Formats: sequence, structure tokens, C-alpha cells
Amino acid sequence: MQHVQTAMNRLTELAASEPVATLAAAFRDAGAELALVGGPVRDAFLGRPVTDLDFTTNARPDRILEIIAPIADTHWDIGREFGTIGARIHGEQVEITTYRADSYDGVSRKPVVEFGDSIEGDLNRRDFTVNALALSLPELELVDPTGGFDDLLEGTLRTPIEPEVSFGDDPLRMLRAVRFTSQLGFHLDLASFDAIVALGGRLADISAERIRDELTKLLLTDKPRAGLELFVETGLAELVLPELPALQLETDAAHQHKDVYEHSIKVLENAIALETERRPEHAPDLELRLGALLHDIGKPRTRAFAPGGAVTFHGHDWVGAKMTRKRLTGLRFDNDTVKHVARLVELHMRLYNYAEAGWTDSAVRRFTRDAGAQLEQLLLLIRADITTRNRRKSDRLQFAIDDLEARIAELREREEIDAIRPDLDGEEIMRILEIGPSRAVGEARAFLLELRLDEGPLGPETAKARLREWWDARERA
Repeated sequence: MQHVQTAMNRLTELAASEPVATLAAAFRDAGAELALVGGPVRDAFLGRPVTDLDFTTNARPDRILEIIAPIADTHWDIGREFGTIGARIHGEQVEITTYRADSYDGVSRKPVVEFGDSIEGDLNRRDFTVNALALSLPELELVDPTGGFDDLLEGTLRTPIEPEVSFGDDPLRMLRAVRFTSQLGFHLDLASFDAIVALGGRLADISAERIRDELTKLLLTDKPRAGLELFVETGLAELVLPELPALQLETDAAHQHKDVYEHSIKVLENAIALETERRPEHAPDLELRLGALLHDIGKPRTRAFAPGGAVTFHGHDWVGAKMTRKRLTGLRFDNDTVKHVARLVELHMRLYNYAEAGWTDSAVRRFTRDAGAQLEQLLLLIRADITTRNRRKSDRLQFAIDDLEARIAELREREEIDAIRPDLDGEEIMRILEIGPSRAVGEARAFLLELRLDEGPLGPETAKARLREWWDARERA
């Protein structure tokens, strides 16, 4: 029970901090109840960083505003209709919400806000028992009407009420269950699992934006495997991201020891490990993680059997890129994310295509040009994609990537390859050829760009001569 005492010590220190102590004193003096609730209490017991400070109270929103106005640096009431008031107190952002007793209208599945009168009733309406813990202030008494503390000790995700009722009231809670298995490292109790299997179709009542946000939170956890596996096992993935469970049906000829589904999750894990190792100061890279998970989704559509039983997936990269764009657009990801993830999927095989012919300077320039600003992401994805257990093959592929990175660095020292442009711009082309704006200018520029990619910087005089040669040949044709 040592960790329990440690958790209470952490909560006591938090309650004594200037923002929380000021807030607690203000509500006490106003004769109102106040409790720290949900995630902060849960995370204190789990030894996780306590970030968001959420409070609950019996005071109604107007009364909350009256209480915090004298002590807040600033406050806002954007969530007022749902009973939530936000404030910044001594530099700390907090949210205070009136006890809730939600009911649902049965049509839109949106909650009808009903304020409650007791903290026990408020906690019973929350998603999982481990999130239904509260610390009353300033008394520092743990409030646990649903058995959340025991579930914390056992690592169990369980709903405070019957899971069929809880998930029926808010179907998004099913995806939250998936996410929490990865975020907290907990297991879902059997009754909740069965309820999700039975009620999965109710996700159709949830907006694509809310589903996207939960999927994003899952992928940004340190260890998303457990959540993704539950996502597939419950059938929710079939409704949200059907391309993922479809990978279970295929055998990857390049990774015969595992199917493409297992390979894709392993690539995601590899990508996360590479992120941590190579870019520890960066926030988790959602685009890279989506690219890792989805990089092979074109394989089921491109599988073909060659003589002798060999399996091929020709074109799975560009087919997968097209599928990626469609799926992420449907999930309402922003345009840049859709574009960048699809590009990673499209280019993830480029190393193998070039490596067979050898890395000429021209090939390195073209690879760099095609990857653009995503070059670092693409190289990480290509490394993550190496999951073979054949040590010799793995070493050979890793060496190929090392060699490519060295070649890129070498060319960077000799020339500008990160933003390759023709040696002459449009104005110069028109002046040299004595022509006005036209399609021919674009063709000339494309010719010079190809020269730049094949031969490197030419210099203005050589570029002029080659341009005139091309123009004369074009005129004679």
C-alpha cells in the first residue's frame, strides 16, 4: 500500500498548491462543495504526471462565476450550457463543472444536460470507474462510490453502471475504452467487452470528428498495440478503419513469419521507438504513426499469386496511398495530414525501387525532391518497415538506408538538394528564347529541372547553352 500513501501525498501537495488552495478556500467560504475529479486523481494513484485540473461542484454555473470572479486571472464560460466554467488562477488553467445527471434524447444521442445534487450521482454517470474518483476539498477525503480504487489496483476498465446502458448513452465511450487500454495499460472487463461487440454499430451515431479525435489519442499513446488489438477484436475497427482488420487475411511475402496486420502494428511500434531515439525533443508524430499503421493497406487489393506459390503486391504503395486519402478524408482529418500521410504511404517502397539500380547522384536527388519536407519522416518509416527476423537481410536493409542518408549528406555539402530548382527561372527562359508567357516556358523549365536532377547544378552559361540546344531541336521536330 506504499504507492497508495505516495498517491495521497501527491494529492495533498497538489491541494496545497496556490491555485488549488485558493479555489478550495473560495468555494468553502461560499458554502459550496468542491472536489478534484477524474483524471488528476486517477493519475496520482498511477504515478503518472497530473496535468489537467478538473473540478466538480454543487454550485450552478452562475454561482461558479460569482465565486471565481474575485480570484481568477481570467475566466470564460464557453461550456456554460453544459455546466462548465473555465478559469486561470495564479497562472493555472482549471475547469469547474456543476454536478451532472445526463440523460439522452434517444434520437440525436446528444446528452440532455441535467444538473445533479450530489457528487455520488455525478460520479456514477462517468465513463469508467477509474475515472469516477474524486478528492473532496479542502477535506482531502477520497470519494469512490463505484469501486474505482479497487479497479485501479487490479488494472481493470469497468463502467460504473451496466455497460449496455453506459455505451448506449454515449457510444464514444466504446472507443475511449479502446484508448484507455493503451494509455493506462489496463484490461477491459468481460461484460464491457461483450457490450461493445453487441453495440458497436451505435458508433454510426457519433460524428466523424469525435471518432477521429479518439483514434488520434490512441495512436499518440506510447504503446498503442493493446488498444489497436482491442479495436480489431471488438469489431469497432471494421466500422471505423476497416482497412486494418482486412490485413489479417493476407500473408506478406516479404515477411512470411507474420501476416500484414501483425507486421503493420510492429512497424508502428518501430516508428515510435525511432521517434523516441532520434527525436526525443519532438512531440509524438501523428503523421508518421498513421503512415506506419496504414503503409500496407493496399496489399489486400493488389495480392497476386505467381507460379510456384510466390505472393506479390505490385503497386500496393500507390493503391494504398489512394485508400489512405479516402479513409482519412472520411474521418475528417485536416487536408495537410491527409496529404502528408498519403505521401508517406506512396513513397515507402521507393528505397527498394532505387536500391536495385544503385544510388546514383540522380537517384538521390529525385528521392530527396519527391520526399520534400517529409524526407526525415520517410526515412524513419522506411527503417521502421524492416521487421524481418533474418538478421542478414535486416542488416543489409539497414545498411542501405545508412548509405542513402550518407549520400544525401554528401550531396548537401556539394549542392542544394532540399529545394531543387532549374538553373534558370521563367523570366530568364523567356529572355533567352525570346518568347512570352506560354506553355513552352513550362516545358523548358521541366527540361531544365530534369537536367538539374540528372547532372546537378550546371551553372547559368551551361544551362543557357543546353536550353538553346533543346529549343532548336524542338523547333526542328
